[in-house]
Amino acid sequence: MPNFALPLPLGAVALLLISVSACQPISTDAADNKTQNWSCQTQDAPFSYSVCSIDAQALMNGHYSLKLFWQQPDSTKSLLTFDTLLATLPSNQALNFAMNAGMYNENYAPIGYTIIDGEEIKSLNLKEGGGNFHLLPNGVLWWDKVGNVHITESNALNEQLNSDEAKPWYATQSGPMLVINNEIHPQFNPDSTSLKIRNGAGVCDDGHIKFVNSDEPVTFYQFASLFKDDLNCPNALFLDGGIASALYAPSIDKHDKKEMGVMVGLVENKD
Repeated sequence: MPNFALPLPLGAVALLLISVSACQPISTDAADNKTQNWSCQTQDAPFSYSVCSIDAQALMNGHYSLKLFWQQPDSTKSLLTFDTLLATLPSNQALNFAMNAGMYNENYAPIGYTIIDGEEIKSLNLKEGGGNFHLLPNGVLWWDKVGNVHITESNALNEQLNSDEAKPWYATQSGPMLVINNEIHPQFNPDSTSLKIRNGAGVCDDGHIKFVNSDEPVTFYQFASLFKDDLNCPNALFLDGGIASALYAPSIDKHDKKEMGVMVGLVENKD
């Protein structure tokens, strides 16, 4: 049977267009929605990765809080997983995204400088040694009670602590630094063949703090170049890699089930 289309009145056409427009999905891409305080996205270039971003200014109004988590409330038992963290959050809080926040020992205790809710869990580690943590310079992701977020090379932070210039309310130390004052870590080799899943954080020129998890194995140089050249982060810190990299970002369907030590997460207050 032939398919004949009857002409619609002009008003009906307008109503139809309005209805179609109203059903369009709202983008979660921060580039398309500049008023959004936070977002999580997946990207395919220069390699496959997931990135969650929070506007630094949004941390100043009390509605959003960047926090570190390690042990269960009123317990010395480590949280270990995102699921446990979610189960222990107060009912008036939502976890928008989270990732592992640094390296830990066999007991899931942090090996670097750690401050949670103003309490020092582990002192600043300035020792030399082996492994990625000691691939100097390493650094600290930290923020004060107001919510000002920094990534600072460890020795520079030590000077700021001694002069009382820095007053961390939360802090997590890891290493190596990926980008230091807009320069890639001097020991990274562009021709390296050491490929691993990696995650890290950057404080970036667009006023956002960005948390990145590579979705495919990459070298340190490739990972650092992403922060420097693509995300425009003058300072960025490697958090961990391999089996320790973990991301919780339900808005992009990411929910790793791995065990880990300290976690960093963006909490939204529902009140």
